[in-house]
Amino acid sequence: MNDLFVYGLLGALAIALLHAVYTDVVRREIEDWLNIGIALAAPLFWYASGLAVWPDMAMQLALGLGVFIVFALVFAIGAMGGGDVKLLGALALWFHWMTMLKIVIIMSLVGAVLTLVIVALHKIRRLEGRPEVPYGIAIAAAGLWVVGERFFNHFA
Repeated sequence: MNDLFVYGLLGALAIALLHAVYTDVVRREIEDWLNIGIALAAPLFWYASGLAVWPDMAMQLALGLGVFIVFALVFAIGAMGGGDVKLLGALALWFHWMTMLKIVIIMSLVGAVLTLVIVALHKIRRLEGRPEVPYGIAIAAAGLWVVGERFFNHFA
């Protein structure tokens, strides 16, 4: 029964990540209510996954805060949007630090390709100003990769 609940929560997370992609592409915004929902669902995931209150849940909270602080510094230099930072912090509440490291690596690779495509399109279209990269796509792609990997490895 717990497995069904865990996978239901992961499915809900996947839907939330897809919604983040949609709003980031359409409006260049990831809504606060979505990030809050992802963060508030994490304790349900912890409980369903059998994490102990101490030290497991405390470590997840520390990881979420640490990821948020690191990427808030990236936001401070103008390299990432605020919604992206909040999404990464909320996502970090869900996964072990090694999995989160994998997410950051995948996000960086997808983000690099995405940035090259956006910059190329910006130049081809001869648009003025600085191109805006919807980095929520890279964050969500990395999160979906990890969720999908967990789901498919369960049945392998």
